[in-house]
Amino acid sequence: MGKISFTNTNNPAITLSAVINFPEGFSEAGSYPAIVVSHPGGGVKEQTAGTYARELAKAGFVTIAYDASYQGESTGEPRQLENPYIRTEDVSAVIDYLTTLPYIDQERIGAMGICAGAGYTANAAIQDRRIKAVGTVSAVNIGSMFRNGWENNVASIDALPYVVAGSNARTADAKGGAAAIMPLAPMKEEDAPNAELREAWEYYHTPRAECTTAPGFATLRSLNQIITYDAYHMADVYLTQPILSVVGSVAGSKWMSDDLLARAASTDKAMHIVESANHMSLYDGKSYVDEAVSVLAPFFRAKLAGEAARQAAE
Repeated sequence: MGKISFTNTNNPAITLSAVINFPEGFSEAGSYPAIVVSHPGGGVKEQTAGTYARELAKAGFVTIAYDASYQGESTGEPRQLENPYIRTEDVSAVIDYLTTLPYIDQERIGAMGICAGAGYTANAAIQDRRIKAVGTVSAVNIGSMFRNGWENNVASIDALPYVVAGSNARTADAKGGAAAIMPLAPMKEEDAPNAELREAWEYYHTPRAECTTAPGFATLRSLNQIITYDAYHMADVYLTQPILSVVGSVAGSKWMSDDLLARAASTDKAMHIVESANHMSLYDGKSYVDEAVSVLAPFFRAKLAGEAARQAAE
């Protein structure tokens, strides 16, 4: 394992910070499959993305968990911008970097993400054929979540005030004021609307997983891009790669994993349900993470075998 940094090919003014993990017995003279792991909205590489990256490296993959542009230890201003289009591009930028490494088999690159990182991963796979297999954990389509609510019980039109708020924030930012912010997870325990999202507060703002580079909020101007974003846009046509979606049986966000599989054109798609797990359980609950990895590792091993990976790109 080692911390690295590299230029974001989508925006050379930004340097991406990442942790790369190597399997046991790694040799630079070898040729290895790789997996890009994308963190949740508001998260960083040291949290759940890093956990999954380390565990999958034990299964024989080179894995890379990275901080999104404008977040964590990656550079870019304004800080904490959560632009989903840029976050999707970040996935491809990490793949660009991987293709420069002589020990990475460019025909055997997979990608996975957790929460919003899973949605960004799916969106990247729709447009980037170098991704040969897609894994998701507690998938969130961040646009759908902001439009329709955590449990899909809000009409999209009701999110119009968010678009107005994002627009006004851009005006305020342009005039030089302090950037307005919004929570991506409850900032205080009392702000949590239910027990599941209380765990989101606990994860990001207590010793459970808090990290100084993950403040848990985003710029308010991000709303303009988030509200109109659909991580699964054109999935019914172009998302043909193999997909494995891991989700908790009692996750309020499960409907977004269901939606991904319903919309994906892939004929090789499956869901693994972790009994009794909610959305946050799969971030760091050891038994839940172990179960998720126990199905993700063989999935990627099978789908990133040479011939299978080539067929996925067709």
